[in-house]
Amino acid sequence: MCYEANSIHETDKLGRALAEVVPDGLTIGLCGNLGAGKTLLVRSMAEALGVRREDVVSPTFVICQQYEGDRTIYHLDVYRIVDEDEFLNLGPEEFFDSPAITIIEWADRIESCLPANRLIVEIEIVGKEQRRFTFAPHGPKAEQAVREMECLLEQSN
Repeated sequence: MCYEANSIHETDKLGRALAEVVPDGLTIGLCGNLGAGKTLLVRSMAEALGVRREDVVSPTFVICQQYEGDRTIYHLDVYRIVDEDEFLNLGPEEFFDSPAITIIEWADRIESCLPANRLIVEIEIVGKEQRRFTFAPHGPKAEQAVREMECLLEQSN
C-alpha cells in the first residue's frame, strides 16, 4: 500500500489512522532519509494514543524512549547503532515480546533482527511537505492492520 501525503496535516492523519489499527505487540520499522518524517509519524501516532505531542522526540542519542498513553510505545532510533550485534546486545526481544507497540527509526539498518511479524514503512521525500509512504506488511497482524488503515483513510476522504 502507498499513501501520498501532500502536507504535514495529511501525515498526521496517516499517523492517527495507523495508531487506531496497530495491534498490540506489533513492531513498526520506519525507513527513510534524514528529514523524511519518521519522528513526525511517531509523534502523530503517539498523540492519537494519548501521549502529549511535545513529549515525543527522536531518541537518536538515548536509543529508546518509552511513552505511556492509552497504550505503551517503545520508540527506538538505531541511527547510531554500529551493527546488528550492537543492536542485539540491547536486548530487543524485551520490546518485541511485550504487548507494547515498538517503533524503530532507521529499521533498514537492523532489518534481519526484526521479528517476523512486522510492518515496514518506507518514507520518501517527494516535496517540501509531500511524502510517499510505502507499507510492507510481514505477517497476518501487519497485513490486517494495513487493510484496516486503508479503509479508515478511504472513509475519511
